[in-house]
Amino acid sequence: MSISHLQADHVTRRFRIGNDTLTALDDVSVNVARGEFITIVGASGCGKSTLLRLLAGLDVASVGRVRHGGKEVTEPSLERGIVFQEPRLFPWLTVEQNVALGLLNTKLPKARKADLVREHLELVGLGGFATVYPHQLSGGMAQRAGIARGLVNSPNVLLLDEPFGALDAITKARLQDELQEIWAKEGVTMVLVTHDVEEAVYLGDRVVVMSPRPGRVREIIPVTIERPRRRTSAAIAVARDRVLTSLHATGEIATPPLGPIQEVEQDQPRPAIAIAR
Repeated sequence: MSISHLQADHVTRRFRIGNDTLTALDDVSVNVARGEFITIVGASGCGKSTLLRLLAGLDVASVGRVRHGGKEVTEPSLERGIVFQEPRLFPWLTVEQNVALGLLNTKLPKARKADLVREHLELVGLGGFATVYPHQLSGGMAQRAGIARGLVNSPNVLLLDEPFGALDAITKARLQDELQEIWAKEGVTMVLVTHDVEEAVYLGDRVVVMSPRPGRVREIIPVTIERPRRRTSAAIAVARDRVLTSLHATGEIATPPLGPIQEVEQDQPRPAIAIAR
């Protein structure tokens, strides 16, 4: 693996709640290589979103350091885009105006900003919806607009905090595929937080498994399956079971996954389930 592009180095984050101290993260270290797609999975309360906020510069560690490109992260930067659980679009602005907010603090000429907004709306499949308002969009389309806003200033890191958690299964699957295509095309480093094990395995080059209270890294599991990936493949099932086994060891899953974990060199025939795409 190449030298770390984004790094959390023995990070601890504590919060004061009245007279008590809550430790959200405890001695967490994660190294992300340039162009890598990392997913972080764990139950609610394990500190996933807290870690993402530290990586984004929206919060500062109590102990330890976060670095991006070798420089310490202490505040937000245009080099790090972020997509939240909800699109957080301003209802009084059109889609193109919402995406253009990602360029608000840049010094680019007005015409170049307009070109970038148009290019990124095309990138996420919203080229024909530039002048509509958020209330006229479906949930999936609104989340596409949020992704376009996160990418429009060409960050070299995109951080995603459960961006598909509120979507239906079909829309989620379609946007997962589109996100992979954007990642491959743009070459941007991505870190995605999720509680969905299937999503973590399908998208990630490595899966960071978090244990809760306080949040710690239990295990980092490599997913070496070639892309494009097939959701129903035996290799995906093996990787999923390994992540589930790791989560089970945290005490967050009541029953272990069925069947032994095996190495799979190639996909094996399995009973087919027809899925419309």
